[in-house]
Amino acid sequence: MPKTRKTKPAEEPPELPPELSHKEYKDELYRLQVELVKLQRDIIAKDRKVLVILEGRDAAGKDGVVKRIVQHLSPRETRVVALGKPSDRQQSEWYFQRYTEHLPAAQELVLFNRSWYNRAGVERVMGFCDNRQYERFMMSVPQFEDMIVGSGIMLMKYYLDISKPEQKKRLDDRRKDPLKQWKISPIDEVAIEHWKDYSKARDAMLGRTHIEAAPWSVVRADSKRHARLNIIRDLLCRIGYRGKPKDGIHPDHRILMRFEPALLQAGVLAK
Repeated sequence: MPKTRKTKPAEEPPELPPELSHKEYKDELYRLQVELVKLQRDIIAKDRKVLVILEGRDAAGKDGVVKRIVQHLSPRETRVVALGKPSDRQQSEWYFQRYTEHLPAAQELVLFNRSWYNRAGVERVMGFCDNRQYERFMMSVPQFEDMIVGSGIMLMKYYLDISKPEQKKRLDDRRKDPLKQWKISPIDEVAIEHWKDYSKARDAMLGRTHIEAAPWSVVRADSKRHARLNIIRDLLCRIGYRGKPKDGIHPDHRILMRFEPALLQAGVLAK
């Protein structure tokens, strides 16, 4: 009788660092934003093309990350793309068509606040696409991104993950804050109700679209301050530029880590 192989128990997720004080956060953010300005100067000087994709659950903090990245950068060479619901004409187009016109040209840094991965997330969960469209997307996106990278665009993908209690708290705060009413949508209203469906869709998306040319990085984003700082650190770490500190800039791997399937069993991502 063949021996059964014992499965290695999943490791416990790393303990999160303590929360930063307001001063610690502001001081470090300023230091990193100075480095972002240096990075942009180098992107312009060397005709680089950089694309950053930010995905995650509703209220995961994508808007806050974008705001801190672009805050002191030149608006001429920095673009933020946050597309709304597709028009009737766009629904008849090739799925990626409305995204390709926003890809970066030379000297540009472009940030997608949600992207073509809508099809793997909200469209999948809410039934806005059928199974055939979903499978076609999941098979096509690795090829699409390989072509993007092959054209000379640096592509970085971040998935911001938060716990169910934290999402509920943020959505409740959003409803009460008169300055955040524009963020509320019908999709937000059912986000908690579909929590498990979104978890399943997230796991499939990360597992099937994490490719060598365009890997995913996962961000544990219950702490907005840690999430913002570590995404910026990772950007600065992965791109060389003139004036970069000799000892480098590195993200805290308790907060931001390269995706691998073992993370799904280790409890790093919220279920």
